[in-house]
This record gives sequence, C-alpha cells and structure tokens, in this order.
Amino acid sequence: MTQKRRKYSSEFKDEAVRMVIETSRPIADVARELGIVEGTLGVWVAAYRRAHAGEAPSPVAEENARIRELERRNRELTMENAFLKKAAAYFAKDHR
Repeated sequence: MTQKRRKYSSEFKDEAVRMVIETSRPIADVARELGIVEGTLGVWVAAYRRAHAGEAPSPVAEENARIRELERRNRELTMENAFLKKAAAYFAKDHR
C-alpha cells in the first residue's frame, strides 16, 4: 500500500531542524519524537547545513558541544581515577 505524501509547513521544518542543530540530538530521535520519517528530517538538516555552511555556529550549539566534550572528559577521568584507586589498594596490600 502506498501512503499519501504529507506536506509540512516551513515553520515545522525550521523547528525540526533547529531541534537537531541546537540541541545536537540525533536525527533519528528528533524524527521519532515528531512522528516523521528519519530520512525526511535528514534531508532538511542537510539542506540547512549546506545553506549555512559559511556561518559561524550559534552560541547555543557551541555551548552544547563544549558541554558534551566536558562530560566525555569527566567520564574518562572518573574511569582513570577508579582504576588508580584499585591499583593503589592492590599495591597497599602486604605481599609477603
């Protein structure tokens, strides 16, 4: 069965693209949330990125990227810290 082609307003498209760009959420998640096909949203996002290729990223997008990097670094340091605690406990044991 074929489905009817849905028409979306330009405001809806802009809002959907903004949700992907500004929040750095995956296209699949946003598409699922909005009830649209992932490929359709991907086309909209790609068109937006081509149209705005020369522009500097928005401050919100830059801040989100910075937060993601800090969270990644925090996870990495937490794992290193846990490993070092275990190693210190191992070497602190009396091995005679």
